[in-house]
Amino acid sequence: MIKPNNLQTIDFAALYRAQKVASDFRPKSADDWNEKAALMSAKLGGIYPEKLCNLIDSQGSETLLDVGSGVGTIALALASGFKKIYAVDFSSKMLAELSKNAADRGIKNIKTIEANIEESWEKLPRADIAIASRSMEVSDIQTTLKNLNNHALKKVYLTYKVGGSFLHAPILEAIGRSVTPKPDYIYIVNVLYTMGIYAKVDFIPSEGKGFNYHNEDDYIQSVEWSLGGLTDDEKQKLVQYFDTLRREDRLRDDPLVWALIHWEKDS
Repeated sequence: MIKPNNLQTIDFAALYRAQKVASDFRPKSADDWNEKAALMSAKLGGIYPEKLCNLIDSQGSETLLDVGSGVGTIALALASGFKKIYAVDFSSKMLAELSKNAADRGIKNIKTIEANIEESWEKLPRADIAIASRSMEVSDIQTTLKNLNNHALKKVYLTYKVGGSFLHAPILEAIGRSVTPKPDYIYIVNVLYTMGIYAKVDFIPSEGKGFNYHNEDDYIQSVEWSLGGLTDDEKQKLVQYFDTLRREDRLRDDPLVWALIHWEKDS
């Protein structure tokens, strides 16, 4: 008989939930994402989706479940490799943008499904591959991982932010704000371990937000989106910081890094 090691006594799912509650970065609602849909649709593409799609092995697979599909960043890029793609999101406007983007490209094999992945998955279809790209900001990670795993027939791919913050430290220092981060990607790896799933991990860079900053209002709105609000004093400090970056031609942020966590189902 092999006794449990001390790692097996740690409830990583509970630690994730506690960190999620403690974090200063608040969850976004369907209405929040509805407001962002048109902007996100206008900036499809980039480093991240290209690198992610290159790492997905779709050989021998015909169906894809895209969980938290947004405006179709991944579904559109992978459409030619599957007979059917099911795109799931709780934002109706994100799905409307996805449908428009697909129609504009002559893509006809994507079916959109409006659903909240923190609720029942009973009516969601199973597929050869399940993917959750930058869409696992959930309150109960273990339940969502179980649902994701159960709906995949062959493989699962998900990405999660490395570092627990979408804002770089110099921005927070400039406005004098200290924040408690979100759970980091390693929580997910450890929760999967307790579930008996030994996942592989790769790392994918994406553009920093700086390439979208056209003026100080854009900059303030972007930081407010992450933090959920700014005081007047913080806004003023942020304007000064933005002006400094612009004068020194340093508006491009360092890349964000995402962990690609993936595994194959037992045959």
